Amino acid sequence: MTAAGHGRLQEELKHLKSFERPAIIQAIAEAREHGDLSENAEYHAARERQSFIEGRIGELEEITKRAEVIDTTKIGGDTVRFGAIVTLADDDNDEKSVYQVVSEFEADIKDGRISIVSPLGRALIGKTAGDSVEVETPNGTRYYEVVKVKYK
Repeated sequence: MTAAGHGRLQEELKHLKSFERPAIIQAIAEAREHGDLSENAEYHAARERQSFIEGRIGELEEITKRAEVIDTTKIGGDTVRFGAIVTLADDDNDEKSVYQVVSEFEADIKDGRISIVSPLGRALIGKTAGDSVEVETPNGTRYYEVVKVKYK
C-alpha cells in the first residue's frame, strides 16, 4: 500500500472512531427515549448504522495493521510496477488517461488510482512506454498504448 493510501485509511478510521461512533451512540440513546423499541424505526436504523460503522472500523483496523507501506518515491525505472503513474492512450480514440497503480484498498478510478489486481492493473504490470496493452472489459476488449511511466 502507498503511504498516501495508508494515510487516507488512517484518517477514515480516526473519523469513524472520533465522530461517527459517538454520533450513532447518541442517536441510539435518543431513539430509546421514544419508547417501544420493537416498533421504533429510528432505533432500528441507528442500530443498523452502528453495525455498519463497527464493521468498517474493524475492517480498517485490520487493513492498516497488516499493511506493508511502500515508499513509491524510492521506486524508479521505466517499467510499470506497484506505485507507477502511467499515461495511457486509448487506441480507439487517442484519448489519454493517467492512472496510478495502487493496492485494492486504495483504488478509486475517479481519482485516477487503479488496483494492481484489476484487469487493467494486471495488464500494465511489466510494460514500458511504447508497449500495447489488451484489456478484457465487460464491454469487450480494449486496447491501450503506454505513453509514459513515472514514479513520484
